[in-house]
Amino acid sequence: MTDTMKISVDFDRCESNGLCQAMAPDVFELDDDDFLVVKAEETTSENLAAVRQAVAACPKAAISLGQ
Repeated sequence: MTDTMKISVDFDRCESNGLCQAMAPDVFELDDDDFLVVKAEETTSENLAAVRQAVAACPKAAISLGQ
């Protein structure tokens, strides 16, 4: 298993509720208009656990990790 995985967001499903930002603020943020912005396209060994928590917590299952 690699420590780097691609982060994908289905913006058609995303509600920009900010749960992902709360769990992985180095990767996700809400802009001034409250739309989700992905600040990193891939995970790092430092943020992988937080991003996995954000994926699991997303109520719309809009975030996914892949190779």
